[in-house]
Amino acid sequence: MISRDERRSAAAAWKERRAPAGVYALRCKPSGQVWVGRATDLEAVERRLQFAIRMASTPHRALLAAARAHGENAFAFETLERVDEKDASPELIQALLKSRAVHWRSELAAEPL
Repeated sequence: MISRDERRSAAAAWKERRAPAGVYALRCKPSGQVWVGRATDLEAVERRLQFAIRMASTPHRALLAAARAHGENAFAFETLERVDEKDASPELIQALLKSRAVHWRSELAAEPL
């Protein structure tokens, strides 16, 4: 059993962690469709997208149609680019993520996500 102090220190460590920010692609293997998005926490957005696809509940119509047609195993999450957040302000990070997502969308002929 975990002591109260261990639980508190684990919770504090979780809150202090630095989540990786970056640009990602979601690919539907059977159809070849690609969606590109940006996130300040790539791990969280990957879990959120997996859940949305599994439940077939997303506001993106093309993604919803692909999820219903091909199922959750047809999708692959890919990190395209990570952003180094060491010395950057949140505003600068958001601007960089936005510009890099636009670049990757044009590069991959992808839809926004």
